[in-house]
Amino acid sequence: MADAAQPARHVLVAADKFKGSLTAVQVAERVTAGLHRVAPEVTVESVPVAD
Repeated sequence: MADAAQPARHVLVAADKFKGSLTAVQVAERVTAGLHRVAPEVTVESVPVAD
């Protein structure tokens, strides 16, 4: 929970595919998991994108 000393942090992950290895959804899931591993208090919104 955020307090006055540490404001809430929000991250938007807009991931594209890693051609030949991961889909955009898989990239977003893995980036989100990594963020939560190092900063579990961060709110993450992930959106797969394509060009």
